[in-house]
Amino acid sequence: MFYDHAMLESHTVTFTDQFGIDRRMVVRLDETTLVPRFEQLRGQISVMVAVGRLEPGMRLPTVRSLAYQLHMAPGTVARAYRELESDGVIVGRGRAGTFVVDEPPHSEPLEERRNRIRDAAARFVAEMRQLDQGTEAAVAAVEQAFVES
Repeated sequence: MFYDHAMLESHTVTFTDQFGIDRRMVVRLDETTLVPRFEQLRGQISVMVAVGRLEPGMRLPTVRSLAYQLHMAPGTVARAYRELESDGVIVGRGRAGTFVVDEPPHSEPLEERRNRIRDAAARFVAEMRQLDQGTEAAVAAVEQAFVES
């Protein structure tokens, strides 16, 4: 599906996982679509889990924090989380927080994900070598790409 980026509002959500590691995820909301915001959020989190962007066992942002950062009502985020829990993607553990389940449905096997990462890195290195660029330039390019995405 084609999206006009002018219609999408991109939000970088920051949170700290259960290990104290600062994390971020990008959520894009389309204000012009008839798809409810809770469903847009549910779908994007589900995809992030499926592709390994949100890892098994990872603690997610609280409903209140996510709602604040996305400029949504807490009830909207809570509904997305309920739907994800019903789908078997996340699990609420009371005051401990909400976590990605240990074995999410529809997720790529860990080994396949590692292979895809390795293959992507190999393609990138080959391209950088063709451009006669070294490690320092490659790392800088990757860091910049993450900042801009």
